[in-house]
Amino acid sequence: MSTPLIAARAVSFGYDDRVVVDRLDLSVGVGEVVALLGPNGSGKSTLVKGLFGLVPRLGGTIEVEGKVGDASTDHARIGYVPQRHSLAQSVRSTVSEVVAAGRLPHRPWWQPATRGDRDLVARAIEAVGLRDRAHAEVSTLSGGQQRRVLIARALAGQPALLVMDEPTAGVDHASQVVLTEVLGRLAASGTAMLVVTHELDVLADVVTRIVCLDAGHIDFDGSPGAYAAHLADADHPHVHAGHHHDDDSTGGR
Repeated sequence: MSTPLIAARAVSFGYDDRVVVDRLDLSVGVGEVVALLGPNGSGKSTLVKGLFGLVPRLGGTIEVEGKVGDASTDHARIGYVPQRHSLAQSVRSTVSEVVAAGRLPHRPWWQPATRGDRDLVARAIEAVGLRDRAHAEVSTLSGGQQRRVLIARALAGQPALLVMDEPTAGVDHASQVVLTEVLGRLAASGTAMLVVTHELDVLADVVTRIVCLDAGHIDFDGSPGAYAAHLADADHPHVHAGHHHDDDSTGGR
């Protein structure tokens, strides 16, 4: 078997020594599209942020392509798309300028972009269907389009794995459809993904594996087909429905 792109081994994450994710094992391999589900407060966003060093790790190890560290130590290999899309409020830049920031981990900050960099930025924008808006200010875009800009920014770094926190949340149905089409094209091209979501139905044709968290532990890890049987289990009548909160009941941290 090939080395996982990212592997969390007995990891615990939390805040002020309060454990939210407890001794959890999770890996994502080449070509997998993994949906991460769970009720509010289950630890989904804490886990993802912990993989990137954004939440204190209280135990365990993380490996990126077999090397101990975390995703924050190798931005060029793991791309992150956060749930919040505040580009219009915080950035007065064009789509191309925002996406170009995804190339920064690949060169010293003082070195100007190369033609290769510009080509990769253009391809990333094309991949998310925004070629006609490449020179538009992000403040003029819809919420769904801004989400696609963030995906393009991550793609510009040519990541081996794309980690996304609720990519279809908070946008209208038409935007969800377009986003799902984008993710489907990425999956078909071999891009591995770990997607935190509450909207599994939207991503049903993209996902190859489902992982469910409950109270900081994994209570299901398997194929979409096996998940249907899991839902039918009398011990899991509610399973992972509800609305997403960014910080999994961590007080907004």
